[in-house]
Amino acid sequence: MKGKELRLVFMGTPDFAVASLHALVNGGYNVVGVVTAPDKPAGRGKKIAEPAVKKYAVENGLKVLQPEKLKNPGFVEALKSLQADLQVVVAFRMLPEVIWAMPRLGTFNLHASLLPQYRGAAPLNWAVINGETKTGVTTFLLDHKIDTGKILFKREIEIDENDTVGDIHDRLMEIGASLVTETVDAIAEGNIQPVSQVELAIGEELKHAPKIFKEDCKIAWQQETGKIRNLIRGLSPYPAAWAVLANSETGEQWPTKIFFAQKSKTNALAEPGTISTDAKTFLDVACGDGWLRITDLQIAGKKRMKTDDFLRGFPAVLKCNFK
Repeated sequence: MKGKELRLVFMGTPDFAVASLHALVNGGYNVVGVVTAPDKPAGRGKKIAEPAVKKYAVENGLKVLQPEKLKNPGFVEALKSLQADLQVVVAFRMLPEVIWAMPRLGTFNLHASLLPQYRGAAPLNWAVINGETKTGVTTFLLDHKIDTGKILFKREIEIDENDTVGDIHDRLMEIGASLVTETVDAIAEGNIQPVSQVELAIGEELKHAPKIFKEDCKIAWQQETGKIRNLIRGLSPYPAAWAVLANSETGEQWPTKIFFAQKSKTNALAEPGTISTDAKTFLDVACGDGWLRITDLQIAGKKRMKTDDFLRGFPAVLKCNFK
C-alpha cells in the first residue's frame, strides 16, 4: 500500500507543525481531519486567536476538530468517524490510549530531538542551553508514556556556536516535514523496524527537556560567559533570556530581554552585572569569568533593537548595571 492511499488524521498546534501538515497536503496525501487546540485569548488585547494549524487547515478546506478534553465522548466519536488508518502528531499534547491506539496502523509523533535524549516540552531550547553541538528530529510510535515509544527514523543536524534556538527551529521545521512524509510512506509499505528507546539509552546519561518558565530565563551574571551565552541563544527569540537593568542613582529598574551576545575582549575584573559602554556603539556586561557584548535587546515597553540604536535613546545606561 502507498502512503497517499492512507486516511490520515493530523494533530498539531503551532507553526512548527504547519510545515508538516503542508508537506502532507502539498504532497497529495489524504488528510481526512485535523485536530488542534481550541482558540484562546492572546496578546495584550486578549483577542481570540486561532492556532496556526487551524488557520492552515481552514484555508485548505480540511475538517478541523478542537477538543477541550481528549477523552470527551463526543470528540472520541467524531475522531472514530474519520476512520483514519494512521495518525500523525507534531507539537501537540500527550494523547490518551483511547486516541493514539485508535487507527489500525497506530499513531506516530515527530519530536524535535535525537531521542532518547531531550524528552519533554522544550527539546530545542535545552539542547542549545546545554551547549550541544548537534540535535535533530525523530519519528516514533506513541505508547503509554510521553516521548518513550519505539523509534522509526532520525535526522541529525549540527548546531553552530552562533545558532539561536530560532535558527534551529526553522531548519528542523523543514527537515521534520520531510521526515513526516517519509515515515508515512514507510509505515504504509510496512518498511519499518521500530527500535526500543530502552536499548538506545543503555550507557547514556539521558538529558531532559522540561517546560521552561520565566525564572528559568533569568540571567545569573555570576556564571561563566559560555554558559550565559548558551542560555541567551537557547531562549532567542522566544521566550528570551532576561535581566533587570537598574539605575544605581535613581533606583529605577527595567526588565530587559537579551537576544544575542558575543564574548568581549575586555579583560578587566568587575562585579558580575557591571556595565561597560561608550554609550554609542557597544554594551559589555561583566560575568563570572569575563565579559559579554550584547548586540540585540529589548527594554520593557520598547521594541527589540540593536545595541547602538538602544544606546542612542537611553543615555541613562551610563548609570546602570544589570541584576
